[in-house]
Amino acid sequence: MSKLPSNLTRRGFIAGTAAAVGTGAATQSTEVEGEISQSLRRNISSFRTLNWQPYFDNLRGGAILVDLQSRALHYWSEDQSIYKLYPTSVPLSEDLTRRGRTTITRKVEGPSWRPTPAMRKRNPEWPEFVGPGPDNPLGSHALYLSWTYYRIHGTHDTRKIGRRSSNGCIGLYNEHIAELYGLTKNGAQVLLI
Repeated sequence: MSKLPSNLTRRGFIAGTAAAVGTGAATQSTEVEGEISQSLRRNISSFRTLNWQPYFDNLRGGAILVDLQSRALHYWSEDQSIYKLYPTSVPLSEDLTRRGRTTITRKVEGPSWRPTPAMRKRNPEWPEFVGPGPDNPLGSHALYLSWTYYRIHGTHDTRKIGRRSSNGCIGLYNEHIAELYGLTKNGAQVLLI
């Protein structure tokens, strides 16, 4: 079911529909369709394919670009035969966000998780350790970056994808991180913009 545009309330929709029943139905219908169409265009406009050249000098080892604004991860294989585009979750706020160049330093299937000291300070009720499994916030696979505490990982909570919902990491659906895990190598280039 499509979400109504934010400026079109349920009460307004019902009132408009009732008014349209008698007269002006075509005009009202066209206005609502136009508002919905405009809303959909804004929603999908930033999720687009990109070319790697503006971001990387080469594709040695493969390359990952994370666009925090559009909440998308782009992957290019070293030989350019594979290009993937995945929706992501991104950090909750700017102070949790890191941008720049890094590399994949380690790959783990079935990762365990420990909250960072900053996370424990903000959320003292969180457990000190979570092993692999359905309660693990890192999902099924994790790609560790050269930056301490930062990862590209899966999530069992699929509501997070496409949102500002992480404490700094980049989250993917578990099926997407499993695919990316299989495509990437340690040493792959990563750029967060």
